[in-house]
Amino acid sequence: MTWIFLFLGGVFEVVWATTMKLSNGFTNIWYSLYTVIGMIFSFGFLALAVKHIPLSISYPVWTGIGAVGSIIIGVVLFKDHLSFATWIFVAMLIVGIIGIKVTSGH
Repeated sequence: MTWIFLFLGGVFEVVWATTMKLSNGFTNIWYSLYTVIGMIFSFGFLALAVKHIPLSISYPVWTGIGAVGSIIIGVVLFKDHLSFATWIFVAMLIVGIIGIKVTSGH
């Protein structure tokens, strides 16, 4: 269950990063509110995860999920363009996240 909390924290990190962009510099009150709510859930789930998973494991996985998720949202929703080389590094991030999970023993 702890890894599910960590995953959900990463997903909510993507939510708050996305809604922060949509808030247009916190000028849109609704997206600003969604940003804060996303942050609360993201940090809350991370806090639940670090009770049982070491910080040295949980924090990189949490930020990695947020980073990869934000990249995907940027490409799909905001039409960001990434070079082939950049996609290689995104793949390396994913491999790193999986590697940390598999080798952590937690």
